[in-house]
Amino acid sequence: MAAVTQWVEREGTHRPPVPRTHGEEITVEGETEPVIVKLGVWFSNSKTRRNKLTQEQLDALQKLGVNWAG
Repeated sequence: MAAVTQWVEREGTHRPPVPRTHGEEITVEGETEPVIVKLGVWFSNSKTRRNKLTQEQLDALQKLGVNWAG
């Protein structure tokens, strides 16, 4: 969720969807180096399998402006 939040804060929800090949660099607590999250793949898979997401996950995505999460 940190990677999605970072993307939305930087790019906004007005942009086209996250490109499938996009990797988002985030800082993970306890790690010394940034981590690359394959955000494009995650986003695509989550959208396709949204019926398997919890209501809490869908609510968090909807608050970020992800239109398919509603």
